[in-house]
Amino acid sequence: MQGEAIAVLALAWLAGSALQLQQANLWPAGLYLAIGLAGLPLLVIVLWASRRWCSSAHRVRGAACLALMAVATGAVAFAQAGWRGGERVAQILPADLEGRDLIVTGRVVGLPQIDAEGVHFLFEPDAAGDTGAARVELPPRIRLAWPRDGSGLAPRVQAGERWELPVRLKQPHGAANPNGFDAELYLFEQGIGATGSVRAAAPTDPQRMDRPRWWRPEEQLDAARQRWRDAVLLKVDRPDVAGVLAALTVGDQSAIDTPGWALFRQTGVAHLMSISGLHITLFAWLAGGLIGWAWRQSGRLVLWWPAPLAARCGGVLAAWAYAGVAGWGVPAQRTVWMLALTVGLRQLGGGWPPLLVCLLAGAVVIALDPWALLQPGFWLSFFAVAMLMASQAAPLGEAEDSGWRGRAWAMAKGAWRQQMVATLGLAPLTLLLFQQVSLIGWVANLVAVPWVTLVVTPLALAGLVWSGFWVAAGGALQPLLATLEWLSGWPWAVWSAPAASAWAAALGLWGGALIVLPLPWRARLAGLPLLLPLIWPAVQRPAEGAFELVAADVGQGSAILVRTRQHLLLHDTGPAYGQDNDAGQRVLLPLLRARGESRIDRLVISHRDTDHVGGAQAIVSAVPVVELRTGLEPGHPLRQARGVGGEVVPHVDCEAGQSWHWDGVTFEVLHPPAGWWRPGIKPNAMSCVVRVQDAAGRSALLTGDIEADQERALVERYGSALHSDILLVPHHGSQTSSTAAFLAAVRPAQAVVQVGYRSRFGHPHPAILARYAGEGISVVRTDHCGAWQWQPDGASCTRAVRQRYWHWRAPASLPAGGAVVASP
Repeated sequence: MQGEAIAVLALAWLAGSALQLQQANLWPAGLYLAIGLAGLPLLVIVLWASRRWCSSAHRVRGAACLALMAVATGAVAFAQAGWRGGERVAQILPADLEGRDLIVTGRVVGLPQIDAEGVHFLFEPDAAGDTGAARVELPPRIRLAWPRDGSGLAPRVQAGERWELPVRLKQPHGAANPNGFDAELYLFEQGIGATGSVRAAAPTDPQRMDRPRWWRPEEQLDAARQRWRDAVLLKVDRPDVAGVLAALTVGDQSAIDTPGWALFRQTGVAHLMSISGLHITLFAWLAGGLIGWAWRQSGRLVLWWPAPLAARCGGVLAAWAYAGVAGWGVPAQRTVWMLALTVGLRQLGGGWPPLLVCLLAGAVVIALDPWALLQPGFWLSFFAVAMLMASQAAPLGEAEDSGWRGRAWAMAKGAWRQQMVATLGLAPLTLLLFQQVSLIGWVANLVAVPWVTLVVTPLALAGLVWSGFWVAAGGALQPLLATLEWLSGWPWAVWSAPAASAWAAALGLWGGALIVLPLPWRARLAGLPLLLPLIWPAVQRPAEGAFELVAADVGQGSAILVRTRQHLLLHDTGPAYGQDNDAGQRVLLPLLRARGESRIDRLVISHRDTDHVGGAQAIVSAVPVVELRTGLEPGHPLRQARGVGGEVVPHVDCEAGQSWHWDGVTFEVLHPPAGWWRPGIKPNAMSCVVRVQDAAGRSALLTGDIEADQERALVERYGSALHSDILLVPHHGSQTSSTAAFLAAVRPAQAVVQVGYRSRFGHPHPAILARYAGEGISVVRTDHCGAWQWQPDGASCTRAVRQRYWHWRAPASLPAGGAVVASP
C-alpha cells in the first residue's frame, strides 16, 4: 500500500497542477486559499488514518482512501499553482509605466548575451523612478537590451554588477501563432515581469555602481560562469565549436547559433549539446567514487560515517553543484532530484522501483516550478528516463561472470538497446511537440552519445582548470560535427507531420510505449497501427472553389498564407529580428510544419524592405518553392535564390495584369504596372499587390506597403473593382496610406493590420484607425489578436483560441479576441 499511496500522491500532484495550468483566467486569491485549506487537512487526516483503515487487505476501504488522497493532493496542488500564478501576475509591469523614461538601479543576473545588435541581460531592480524623481514600483526581474554604440561596440556588462540605467519598458509580449512557441509563457516562468531597452539618448548616462559582492554566492557563481563562457569563446577559434563547448561547460545554450541547433535537431542529438542529465549522472558517479576512495583513507571518518553513504551523499552534492553551474534547467533538476531521492529512499530501506523515484522527482520539480509542466524539455526528459526504466528486461550486470569480453559485449548490446528504446519511444512525443522527428537520430546518437559523454564533455569541464583542455575538446568535437553534417544530408533524414488532434496524440504515445516495453511481440506489433493517426494525421483543406487565409503574427512585418484546395501562396515572409534570427525560422517554418504544408507553390515578395523579405532565405532553403514572384529591383540576391535542391528558384517579376487560377480560386496582380521600376524609386512603390477571389465572390486584397500615390493609381485603374471583403491594411497603418478614396473603393468588411507590439514606428497611427472607424470598418491588429485565421465559415484570433492567464491581454476597452474597432 505504501508504494501505491506514494504513486497516487505524485500523480495527483501532477494532475492538480496540470488542471490549474489550463485556466484562462485566475480566480481570486481567497478562493485558492480556501481550496488549499480544505485539501490540506483532508490529506493529513487520510494519511494519519491510512495505516489502520486503508490496508490493502480491505480493498474497498483501500480504494476509498487512495481516492481521498488523490482528491486532497490534487486540490492542494491546484491551489498552490493558482496562488503562485496570482503572485506572479501581480508582478507584471503596470500598463501606465509602459513607454515611460525611467531611471533604474539594480543587479545583472544570469549570463549576459552578446549578439549583432548589442547585449541582452536579466536585471533585478532595487530602486526605480521617472525623470521627475518620482519613485515607481517595478517587477522583481526584467529583461533588457542594450544596443551597440555608434562605433559598433557592445556595452561591457558583467554578471553580478550593479548598474544605474535609463530604460524604457513594456509588458511581456510575444508572437502568438497556432502551434507556435509560447514566448509569454517562457517569460512568465522565468519571472520576467517586463522587457525593455537601455536608452542611448537619455538625461542620465548608464553608470556601473559596484562589482559582484563576495558574500553573495549566487552573484559570484554568475560572474564565474560568465568568465568561463567568455574564456571558451575566446580560446576556441571556430565559433560553432566554441558555442557547443560553452553550452557543455556552463549550460549557455544561447552560445550555439541557429544553424547549429538546426543541425542537432535534424540529427536528433540536441539533447547532448548542453549539460544533460546523462552528463550530471556521470559527473556524480565519478565524484562519488573519488569521495568514497578518499573517505576510506581516514579511519576516523569511516568510523564517523560509512564510506558508501559518504560517497552517495557526496555524489548528490557534486551533482547539485554541477547543475547550478549548468543553470538549473529541467533535465538538471530531474537528475538531481532523482539522485537525491534514490539516496534518501535507499537509506530508508525497502525496494523502491526506479519508476516510482522518477515519478516523485517529477512531482518535486512541478511543486517548485508548476509551469515546467508545459515545457517540452520536462516531458522529453522524464519520458525518456521512464521509457528506459520500463523497457529494462534484465539486470545490467547479468554478464558479470563472463569475462571482460562478455561484459563488453553486454554493455554494447545494452547501449544499442537503450538507444533504440529512446529513439522509438521518444519519436511520437517529439513528433507531437515539434511536428518533426529525426529518422537518423538512432545512428547519430550511437556515435554522439559515447563521444560527447566520455570524451568531449570531460575535456570541456577540465578546461575550467586549464584552458588548454578546451582546445583539445574542440579538436574532438570537430570530427563529430562533420559526421553530423554528413548524416543530415541523407535523404529522408527528418520526418515531418502536421499537428495532430488530441486523440491522435494519445494513441500515438500509447503505441510508442507498447513498441518499446518488454512485452510479447504480438503486443508490440499492436502499437504500430496506433502510431498512424499521429504520423499521418488528417489535414483539413478548403473545398474546391474556396480559400483560407492566415495573417501570421510576425511582429512588425508582414506574412500572409493563402491556401486553396491543392495550392499554397505565401505573400511576404516577415522581418529579420537579428543575426541568424528571422520570422522565417521562428514563425513561418513551424507554422508550415504544423499545417502540413510540404511545398509553397508561389512565394510572393512584395518589395525589398526587411520587414517583408527578412525570412525569405530561410523559407527558400527549407521548403520547396515552385516559383518566386517579387517586386524586387534587378540585382537583388533573392532573384537568384537557391532552393532545397540547390537549384535557382524560377523568378518572375510582379506586374499588373498577371493572373492565375488554382482550384477554382482566382489570383490577380494589380500593382506595380509593367516597366514601373527605375533607379531611385521607393521600395514601397514597387509593392506587389495581389487580389484573391473564390468561386462564391469572397475576396481578399494583399497590399504590401503601398502608399497614397499607389492607392490613387489603383483607384483610377480599377475603381469599384477593388472591392474586397478582407483588406490587409497598407503599410501597417502608416499615415502615408489608407486614403479615404482607397477605402471607399475597397469597402472591406474586415481590415487586418500586421504590427509589432508598441511599434517604434507608431503603427497603426491613431488617425488611420479613426479613418477606418469612420467608414465602419472593423480592424484586427495582430499584436492584440495574434495570428488571424479566416475561413469561409468564420474567423478567429489565436490569442482567443488558446488563452491562458499568463498571456498578454488587450486593454479592457477593446473587444474580446483582439479585434480593434477604432473610434474617431
